[in-house]
Amino acid sequence: MAIDPERVFKPINIALLTVSDTRTAENDTSGDILADRITGAGHRLARRAIKRDDAEAIAALFNAWIDDPEVDAVVSTGGTGLTGRDVTPEALAKLGGREIPGFGELFRWLSYKTIGTSTVQSRAMAVLVRSTYLFALPGSNGAVKDGWDGILAEQLDSRNRPCNFVELMPRLLEA
Repeated sequence: MAIDPERVFKPINIALLTVSDTRTAENDTSGDILADRITGAGHRLARRAIKRDDAEAIAALFNAWIDDPEVDAVVSTGGTGLTGRDVTPEALAKLGGREIPGFGELFRWLSYKTIGTSTVQSRAMAVLVRSTYLFALPGSNGAVKDGWDGILAEQLDSRNRPCNFVELMPRLLEA
């Protein structure tokens, strides 16, 4: 990570969604890992929820958080695989917005080092909807560690050089 010590860290408000038919607050280990990393990095955990694999319900929650002035970014875990119940990318597609293709590409490259060719089964992705970033990670503990440690920790740090997502936030609604 190329942290510029001359720059000031700007904490952002991050909402965390776990998408799962089986996880609860008591056994949401990947959500707990992300929550710890979000707050450990100095950001604020603005919201946290668990939703079943239902594209309409997931999209509705994403929309509510996008419209919430207390949420700058959303990180979700789960629902990015290939089974019929994995619908997080479909929920994101319902929102419109602009895909950030490099996120999924980089995630799969990082994940390849950990799980080999099995990474092709991941549909990890990111989109920008209005002025809110949404990042969809797979639901395994290893995947959320790869996604946060290998991408989000740097890109959500305003001191990261040569560029980061945070410094773009004031300009996201430019025409």
